[in-house]
Amino acid sequence: MTPVFRFAPSPNGRLHLGHAYSALLNAALARRLQGRFLLRMEDIDTTRCTEALARGIIEDLAWLGLTWEEPVRVQSHHGDDYARALASLQSRSLVYPCFCSRREVEEASARRDPDGAPLYPGTCAYLAPEMVAARIAAGESHSWRLRMDKALAAVAPSLHYRRFALYAMEEETVTADPARWGDAVIARKDIATSYHLSVVTDDALQSVSHVVRGADLEAATCLHVLLQALLGLPTPLYHHHALLLAPEGDKLAKSKGGETLADLRARGVSSGQVRAMLS
Repeated sequence: MTPVFRFAPSPNGRLHLGHAYSALLNAALARRLQGRFLLRMEDIDTTRCTEALARGIIEDLAWLGLTWEEPVRVQSHHGDDYARALASLQSRSLVYPCFCSRREVEEASARRDPDGAPLYPGTCAYLAPEMVAARIAAGESHSWRLRMDKALAAVAPSLHYRRFALYAMEEETVTADPARWGDAVIARKDIATSYHLSVVTDDALQSVSHVVRGADLEAATCLHVLLQALLGLPTPLYHHHALLLAPEGDKLAKSKGGETLADLRARGVSSGQVRAMLS
């Protein structure tokens, strides 16, 4: 089987050096293994993602000398795929509607999930069916949360995935622990899907065999492996690379106003210099 790698940025800001490293790494591994390299725009958050920023990402990657297969998969064009995945979970009562606001969840829970968000205390997990139906019929906004206990009971006694080392390409088995995510949001109130549901659906539909992404997403892999098992999707091999850090020690982030690839280009830095810096 031909290896398939992907770089999947969110067009909610311009790319920085951390993104460049991840994109170049995926492309280099695809070349090394004589595989395919895909680009995907993860733009389900339509309030922050724009077409202009997506075009900027294309410009940045082309400046770096990268090429990828066409067409680029754009998540906002594939809502039906995510709706089918959600419907599969709904049909088996593996998810439930949650009417709580973020503030209500924050006030009700002192425990945290791996991303630092409050761990959901299960407020809506066992509402009476007639109450749920009435609230939905009334148009009350709601997300869909995974019923973690039932989801775990529906899969094998333990979940595993394979992690590979970059250069030796040696693999090891990792035990997944999705329970620490609790009843995670699988479809948000505003967009009817989530990063977690969309990414596992996309990876399967695009036949992605190797997921290479930042270490900040390693904990999410446990939840993704569970969703793959529930939806009957293949589990890729995973590698979570180290993050590039800002001088103050924080990870590079669009939200913190770090220097972007466009900024570097504007002040005369060449793409060759960037590639040499990241090599």
